[in-house]
Amino acid sequence: MENTNNVSEFILVGLTQDQDLQRVCFGIFLIFYMAILLGNLLITVTIKSSPQLTSPMYFFLSYLSFVDMCYSSVTAPKLLADLLIKNKTISYYGCMAQVFISHFFGCTEIFLLIAMAYDRYFAICKPLHYTTFISKSVCRWMVGLSWLGGFVLSMVQTLLTVHLPFSGPNEIDHYFCDVHPLLKLACTDTYVARVIVIANSGMISLSCFLVLTVSYIVILVTLRTHSSEGCLKALSTCASHIMVVIMFFGPCIFIYMRPSFTFSEDKSVSVFYTIITPMLNPLIYTLRNEEVKNAMRKVWRRKRL
Repeated sequence: MENTNNVSEFILVGLTQDQDLQRVCFGIFLIFYMAILLGNLLITVTIKSSPQLTSPMYFFLSYLSFVDMCYSSVTAPKLLADLLIKNKTISYYGCMAQVFISHFFGCTEIFLLIAMAYDRYFAICKPLHYTTFISKSVCRWMVGLSWLGGFVLSMVQTLLTVHLPFSGPNEIDHYFCDVHPLLKLACTDTYVARVIVIANSGMISLSCFLVLTVSYIVILVTLRTHSSEGCLKALSTCASHIMVVIMFFGPCIFIYMRPSFTFSEDKSVSVFYTIITPMLNPLIYTLRNEEVKNAMRKVWRRKRL
């Protein structure tokens, strides 16, 4: 799509203007990004190479780890590079691509979390029907629909942003291109666009969060009828999922479920769901799961041999 705007590039303000603080942030976020790549890659490789981790839960977890790596890679490398340079610019097309890809992986992760909750619901609440409703083909369909849903929703956001006229100023008060900061720069009335953003990203995040909350409440109520050992195991798994849901959906709802006003906290909140949460996911899922830890040990032993 040809760019007919006067703006050919955008200037990113970044996280901070303090150069000393930028160096500190570079070191911290470099460690975080390396932890994201190594942790999620370790989970993906472990699940794919371990014959004992074949249940649907681990199938979804491997894709969630892959999406986390991709999602953080949309913003983290650019953030790290900008912390070392003075002129933080991004081209118009690079900015639109960042909007599309970030929303693509973000929405895909939302639908994957829904699929994981669906899997846990049938595993705990309807165990006799579990193999019927959660077969391998069903799992593949749910993953495919997650990717398709992420593509459709991100395409809506991107087309909405691309058709906005930008004639200046071109300074984005953020460390990456997102819809709300771009709406502030558009040289037109953005009321309809803001409503669409709330209806798209905001309502999707809120409705999915409510669905997940209700499903886990039902699961926790059902756990009361299980044996103590089975209850503790299921509760440990559900607790991991609930922690991820709260950490991911809380910031998303704060950012997108409101008018396109910007607050000083927006950058910190965005860091949380683009970098912190993908980094903590491997720790949450592995430290509370003995099967994954045992599989990692076996994979490590095989690699050493």
